[in-house]
Amino acid sequence: MEVILNTNLEGLKLVGRGKVRDIYDLGENLLIVTTDRISAFDVIMPNGIPYKGYVLTQLSKFWFKHTEDIIENHLITANVDEMPEEVKKHKAILDGRTMMVKKAKPFPIECVVRGYLSGSGWKDYKATGTLCGIKLRDGMLESEKFDEPIFTPATKEELGKHDENISFERMCEIVGKETGEKLKNYAISVYKRALSIAEKNGIIIADTKMEFGLYNGKIILIDEVLTPDSSRFWFKKLYQPGKPQESMDKQFLRNYLETLDWNKTAPGPILPDYIVEQTSKRYIEIMEILTK
Repeated sequence: MEVILNTNLEGLKLVGRGKVRDIYDLGENLLIVTTDRISAFDVIMPNGIPYKGYVLTQLSKFWFKHTEDIIENHLITANVDEMPEEVKKHKAILDGRTMMVKKAKPFPIECVVRGYLSGSGWKDYKATGTLCGIKLRDGMLESEKFDEPIFTPATKEELGKHDENISFERMCEIVGKETGEKLKNYAISVYKRALSIAEKNGIIIADTKMEFGLYNGKIILIDEVLTPDSSRFWFKKLYQPGKPQESMDKQFLRNYLETLDWNKTAPGPILPDYIVEQTSKRYIEIMEILTK
């Protein structure tokens, strides 16, 4: 599969280009094209990751289906043959990596759910004894499971800026208390459902982030969901609290980047072939395990 870094689809109106997705306006709906771009520390890397756009699209499609009884989502179809003619003519590029979706108004919030103490949460806890301002019990280990999943929202910043962790109270000031409560409950419910499905296939979902939007006055799940870009996946059989876990997600790339003399601002460093290949291999493997 050809690595796609950018799309410029003739006859379609490009309205946005995010870290990973190109968005086209189809009038009543949107076309989301998931490229093979990869970002880390909010910086887009120069190289793409083979099959990444395909993996993210197929996994999102899988999770949308398995959580649609909890909350409606924005997916209309991921089958190019069911899309308008002006989209079909680009099937060679779009097949497997695109979704036609409802045109929802996104909330300016990343809804993060953490089931385990890891990543930036572990750094925060070591420094302050808290996780995003939430007091945790003393003596917790790295990668330890929480008794109940913890909701830690963040602001959704413009491209190139870092998302900022905020308190639930601050989130409610931004979106309203009633909406804030609903987003929190939806996010935790989706996470718990996904965790139970993944664990049957030997995978732990340590944490994940989701986005929601408003469509016809109703909250729906949008963007991507429970992919290796937005989640931390561990092998259940290898899980050992008290240390970092082997990850099947973007953490592999982050770990490599942490070894470089790079200030985490654009431009990102060119990735060596073995990092690109190993990242691609992990993404494909986690998709195959979770969707089997």
